[in-house]
Amino acid sequence: MRTLVALMTLLAVGQGALAAGSDREAARAVILRQQEAFRHDDAAGAYAEAAPAIRSIFSNPETFIGMVRQGYAAVYRNRRFEFGTDEALPEGSLAQGVRIQDQDGTDWEALYTLERDGDGAWRITGCRLRKAPGSSA
Repeated sequence: MRTLVALMTLLAVGQGALAAGSDREAARAVILRQQEAFRHDDAAGAYAEAAPAIRSIFSNPETFIGMVRQGYAAVYRNRRFEFGTDEALPEGSLAQGVRIQDQDGTDWEALYTLERDGDGAWRITGCRLRKAPGSSA
């Protein structure tokens, strides 16, 4: 009986880890789709990965991508884009760190936040960008 309880506990813990890994991969896929859309100047594709709250601020894809070009140049065009650590946040949302090197060689840290929308798909709710510690320029 104890063996059965231990086995069931182990399986439950393993399923939780798989769910977390599955959420992590799904969230990262959303960020990568948006990054690929930026790379191809695909305003509609980039806009589609944003959460409804973000889309309500920027009334159309062109306005959204214009904001990204202006305020998030390192996200919009970069030499390197690597995932860092991630963290589950309250109410089922996620935070995903990304290390970025811009076109000029400056290193940045981005923190993406994501949540599920009405259809259960992950969408980007924000991106905080700052120069990496030790970066100059």
